[in-house]
Amino acid sequence: MPKPIQESEDTPIKAELDLDLSPELAGALAGKFLVFDGPDGSGKSTQLKLFLDATKRAGITVAEVREPGGTEIGEKIRDALLEHLDREEMSLRCEMLLYMASRAQLCEQVIDPALKRGDLVVADRFVASTFAYQGAAGGIPNAEIEAAAKIAMQDIEPDATLIFDVDQETAASRLNPLLDRMEAKGAAFHAMVRQGYRSLIESDPDARRYLGVDATGSPSEVFGNIKSALNARFLDR
Repeated sequence: MPKPIQESEDTPIKAELDLDLSPELAGALAGKFLVFDGPDGSGKSTQLKLFLDATKRAGITVAEVREPGGTEIGEKIRDALLEHLDREEMSLRCEMLLYMASRAQLCEQVIDPALKRGDLVVADRFVASTFAYQGAAGGIPNAEIEAAAKIAMQDIEPDATLIFDVDQETAASRLNPLLDRMEAKGAAFHAMVRQGYRSLIESDPDARRYLGVDATGSPSEVFGNIKSALNARFLDR
């Protein structure tokens, strides 16, 4: 998990960061589906909080969801996926399908109704995570993941997925010492995860689905990178 930002009397967060979204960008985000995604330790969670705070100040109605989870059923699936099990190891396809099961419930129960209301939906992870973790790092072919995702998601697709890219050494330094089952898989596994995410970015050179965000800088720099990516996707075309 990313390290929390520390406030001080000398450098309060709001003085350090330009947290506000422009009125033009705020207007363009209404009714969109955005995903914050990336490797463990990328700083995604810190930036997600800053972004959600900015949307509230901008007066945007937001439906915030997380994966796995976001519903009562999804939270029970999350517990099964992320806890350490002493009895037996979860099979890779079981793992992938449990993520998809949580996603199916989330799409039908929360995301689809929110989009139909015209809300901005912001998800902490979505299907890009499955391509990176169970696909690139785990070895499940993309075609199998795509087939399962089509069933789980029906016609729901993110308008943009922000992928936070950071070098492995920086990411490792940000991880919580109390690692969950996915975080604890080791350096080689996480190197393959990062490459999986980078492959998604490279597969979309026009940056319409996957928006790469350099996450190696300070919180203010990374937040600026988010706004630049969103401006390019929704305002500058």
